[in-house]
Amino acid sequence: MDDMLKNMTASLQNQEEAMRDALKRLVLIQSGTYNKAGVDRVCRVVCELLEPLPLEKRILPQKQYGDMLMVSTDADGAGRRILLAGHMDTIFPADSPFNGWREDGRFFYGPGVIDMKGGLVVGIFALKALAALGLLRELPVTWIFNSEEEIGSPASRPLFRAEAGRAAMAFVLECGGMEGEVATGRKGRLVLRLSARGRAGHAATVVEGKKSAILDMARVIVGLEEMNGRFPGISVNVGRMAGGAVPNSVPEEAWAAIDVRFPSIEGLAFFQSRIDALMKRFRAAGMDLSVEVLSETPVMEATAKNKALFAVVAGEARRLEIPIAEHFRAGASDANTIAEAGTPVIDGLGPIGEHDHSDREYAVRKSLRQRSTLLALSLIAAWRRYQAGTLFPNGQGGSVS
Repeated sequence: MDDMLKNMTASLQNQEEAMRDALKRLVLIQSGTYNKAGVDRVCRVVCELLEPLPLEKRILPQKQYGDMLMVSTDADGAGRRILLAGHMDTIFPADSPFNGWREDGRFFYGPGVIDMKGGLVVGIFALKALAALGLLRELPVTWIFNSEEEIGSPASRPLFRAEAGRAAMAFVLECGGMEGEVATGRKGRLVLRLSARGRAGHAATVVEGKKSAILDMARVIVGLEEMNGRFPGISVNVGRMAGGAVPNSVPEEAWAAIDVRFPSIEGLAFFQSRIDALMKRFRAAGMDLSVEVLSETPVMEATAKNKALFAVVAGEARRLEIPIAEHFRAGASDANTIAEAGTPVIDGLGPIGEHDHSDREYAVRKSLRQRSTLLALSLIAAWRRYQAGTLFPNGQGGSVS
C-alpha cells in the first residue's frame, strides 16, 4: 500500500463517525424541492461543514426554489477545472410522512440518505481528507450545490452549462449501485403535458354525441402506455391525470403528465414518430388534443472520455479492494446537462444503497467512508493524468470556453 492510499484511508477512517453525524443532520432537515425554507437550511449546514476548508463559498439566492451554493478552490486560476455536482433537495414534499432517521449496524435509513445527501457527505469529506493531506491545493475544483434537481434543474441548468464549459472533467455524486456501479451514460428524459378538451353538459341527458375530455384522455393514455417495450430502452409513464369538475357534468377539460425516457437520439425519434401518429389518428377521430413539452433532458452518451474517467476510478477502487462496475443508468441527472456541453463526466460516485424515491430508501453504512476515499483518490489521480496529457484518448477533455 503506497503512502497516499494508506494516509487517505486512515484519514477517512478517523472521520467515519463525523460523516455519520453530518448525514444524520442533513437527513433530518426536510428539504423537498418546493420546501424553500428547508433547502435553505441544508445550504447553510453545507456551508458550515465546509467552513474549515480553503474554499471560496458563494450563496446564490433564489426566489422560487432553495438557495444554491457554489464553492471553489483557487488552484489553476482561470484554467480548466474539475466540476463536482450534488443537489440539496429531495423528492419528498414537506408533508411527507417519510421524514425521520433510523440506523442499524449495516444501513442508514431516511429521505435523502442516498439521493443525495449521502453524496454531499461523500464529497465534503473527500475534500476534507484532501485538505488534511495537503493535496486540495493542487486541485482546481468547482462544486455546484443546486436546489431543484428533482424537478429537472430548471434554475440551475444554465449554471451547469456555463461551468461545464470551463471544466476538463466532472464527477456527479448521485448514489452508486449495489455492486459499486458508476454511470458512464444515462438516458435522456422528456416531460410532456397532454391536454384534452370535451364539451360540457349534464351527465343525465348527454348520451348521444357525448364528448368527454376524460374519456378521450383515457384512450390516448392506453395508446401511450402501449409504446413501452416497442423500442429498446424506451419507457413511457403517465404519472398524473386530472380533469372534470363534478360527477354529474360531462368533463370539458382533462390533462395528463407524461415521463418519457430514451437511451439514444434514435430512441427519441422513435417516440416522437409514434406520438405524432397517435395524435394524428385521434384528432382525425374528432378529439381536441394538444401536447406541450415541459422539459427535455438530453442523453448522456457513454463516450470514450467518460470511459477513460471511469477507468481511473476503477483503478483506485481495485487498489482499495472495493466493488466497482460500469453501467448505463436509466434515470437522468445533472450529468446529462454537463455532458451536453461536451465535458467528460461520470455519475454515481455517492454512497451505495437502494430504493431512492421511496420510503424504503437506505444507504450501506460502510460505503459512506469507502466512496469518500474512492472519490478523493480518483480526483488526484485523474487530475494528475490530465496535467500529464495521458487521461483522455485523442486529446484532452472539456469544451472550449
